Amino acid sequence: MSAIADRNGRARSLPAGRLATAHPPGPPPTSLGEGGALTVDDVAELGDRLRANVSEAVRMPARVLDVVLATVLAGGHLLVEDHPGVGKTQLARTLARSLDGRFSRVQATVDLLPADIIGANVWQADGSTFEFRPGPVFANVVLVDEINRATPKTQSGLLEAMEERQVTVDGESRPIPPPFIVIATQNPSAGYDGTYPLPPAQLDRFLSVVSLGYPSPEQEMSLLRAGPEPVVSAVAEPDRLLAAQRTVAAVHASDPLLRYVVELLTATRAHPLAAVGASPRSGLLLLAAARAVAALDGRGFAVPDDVQAVARAVLTHRIQPAGVGSPDVQAEVVEDVLGRVRAR
Repeated sequence: MSAIADRNGRARSLPAGRLATAHPPGPPPTSLGEGGALTVDDVAELGDRLRANVSEAVRMPARVLDVVLATVLAGGHLLVEDHPGVGKTQLARTLARSLDGRFSRVQATVDLLPADIIGANVWQADGSTFEFRPGPVFANVVLVDEINRATPKTQSGLLEAMEERQVTVDGESRPIPPPFIVIATQNPSAGYDGTYPLPPAQLDRFLSVVSLGYPSPEQEMSLLRAGPEPVVSAVAEPDRLLAAQRTVAAVHASDPLLRYVVELLTATRAHPLAAVGASPRSGLLLLAAARAVAALDGRGFAVPDDVQAVARAVLTHRIQPAGVGSPDVQAEVVEDVLGRVRAR
């Protein structure tokens, strides 16, 4: 067994076979702050403040909250699959308030049109010109509630926005001001009655998929004492989040770690239960999320533990199972791969 120290000086054990390099090659983590950017310690502090804010408003397992924060700091989008009333909307609203950013909500229905999300050119009353009216997608945190109740045509309206950070209306592209985070929800108990399952191309735009789950009895007691919506104050401005995302992108990933990620992806593609394994985009997003986990821990370098912390949330929804099987086949593939593939 080897060990590394987290930012609070506590030793973290690394199982045998994990990456041997437990220190950042090259410059120390604090050098990531050159050019006006934040240091990884700054990112970790921001993460602690976000964690405290979200924990006050929404009760969820710590590992799920870690994935949510890693997704935000990696600049990705989040899909929450869960039952009504567990805090999906509150999570999105709390993140927006914590970042002092603009929050918007879209309630997906079968009659929702793409223009209802991205905006449209509207003819002015004076009859002289068209004026662009931006849709709710022009916000820092966008909640798309019950996204699978929107038609495929409307779902596709989000594709360009989520991937390119822009929308195109009447042939003109309009950038969406950063930071831009989409948090979409879908209710697993709804089945397919009146819903349109997200196609692989749409699912691939979400960096991670999580389930908040029900709170523990202790957490639910705390929620009842606090009331339905505690006051949440801003802990950072949108510009500070952008700086944190740049710092996360600069977190060091060694060649052995990159090889570990590639071997994980390759194993999913060769798995007998998978018709289609994880794509190259999956590897990029997995590495981005792992870097965010490292920064949240105050480290300027990522290790295999960081990859494993987010692999289930990043990879599971990207696996297309072979044939007709249990709905848990995707998770089974990822669990099997994580158990078999070892970092060198």
